Amino acid sequence: MLSVLGLGFLIGMKHAIEADHVAAVASLATRARTVRETTRFGIAWGLGHTITLFIIGSVVLAMDMAVPKNLSLFLEFAVGLMLVGLGIDVVVRFIRKKAHFHAHAHDGSPHFHAHRHSQQASHDTTAHRHAHPRKLPVRALIVGLMHGLAGSAALVLLALSTIESVWMGVLYILLFGFGSIIGMAILSCAIAVPLRLTSNRLEGATQSLSMVIGALTIIVGASIIWRTAIGEGLFI
Repeated sequence: MLSVLGLGFLIGMKHAIEADHVAAVASLATRARTVRETTRFGIAWGLGHTITLFIIGSVVLAMDMAVPKNLSLFLEFAVGLMLVGLGIDVVVRFIRKKAHFHAHAHDGSPHFHAHRHSQQASHDTTAHRHAHPRKLPVRALIVGLMHGLAGSAALVLLALSTIESVWMGVLYILLFGFGSIIGMAILSCAIAVPLRLTSNRLEGATQSLSMVIGALTIIVGASIIWRTAIGEGLFI
């Protein structure tokens, strides 16, 4: 039994690096300013993912039932829509950052103008620095909750096929969730490093990398939408 529970933890870590999860957290990482902040996004995603799995998984295990296939497909479809939305958000922010506005005052006369950072040799970054309260990243938590909904069916089926006790099944889910939190925290660090390195040296490279992340997130989301709606016949 301990080997099964240990397997749940390892499967949870592997589950965190699935393509749709990576795409979601990578798109969220483009909003972060430090590696620590990106890691917090990953942990919040894992926490939301675990909360949903624990609630739904516990109910399903206790009632000895399975998640209906159409409901599972619909939740996956919703995750696809969410990923497309996250990708579009990254692309829109990329476009807006190409030219933005600053307020200035010259000779007592305030005014504002637009400019591009890439067209300047240097720029006073102190005007952009401001404190951010250390709160739980709600957006990352919500994304994790959605992913937990979509992944609950497969998890519960696996747990039911190997564990007879409800309480052991619940423990399996918790260990699976903890593994996904650890896995996503590690993955978030890996995603954050290139973003932070390029931001410190090459702003254009950072923006280009963000654009690539946004485009890939849209592609992953669109593929999920196509697979569930057309391939699996959700709306047919």
